[in-house]
Amino acid sequence: MSKKKKQKQEIADKTMNSEEVKTEETVNSQEEIKEEKVKTPLTTEELLVIEKDKNLRLFAEFDNFRRRTAKERIELYSTANQDMMTALLPILDNFERSIKANKYTDEDGPVLIYKQLKTELEKKGLKEIESPIGNVLDTDFHEAITNIPAPSKKEKGKIIDVIEKGYLLADKVLRYAKVVVGN
Repeated sequence: MSKKKKQKQEIADKTMNSEEVKTEETVNSQEEIKEEKVKTPLTTEELLVIEKDKNLRLFAEFDNFRRRTAKERIELYSTANQDMMTALLPILDNFERSIKANKYTDEDGPVLIYKQLKTELEKKGLKEIESPIGNVLDTDFHEAITNIPAPSKKEKGKIIDVIEKGYLLADKVLRYAKVVVGN
């Protein structure tokens, strides 16, 4: 046989083999479908187990939903005053500046009003961040505004001055303390 005839014969054999494989696959898949149809229906006990499982999953999902909404509700109550507190912080700062500038005593009106306002805000959950002077910068509570040369080696990398006080509301930072750090 010539080369061309051999090549034609090989091509014909390959196509025949691929067609045989395809027909075998379709026959196998048809048999599987028939077997699935022939399967016996589930017993009542099996159906009961399936329904109990569905019921248990539904109950667990509802329980998770109930817990999640309760947690969200508690969180909402604890931070509901956040906007109002944020608006009142500059007023507190201005009171402090006024008291320092005018050198008021504890019996003067503005000092009494300032103390009363601060007490009421503390009842609602507002806490002042402790004075960080001398401590290392903690970015969870402080915002470094500037770096200045440290007066001594001990103060290098530590907070030297507080520009604006920081506040917490329900253990979350409401305003970061603005500080100056020694370099």
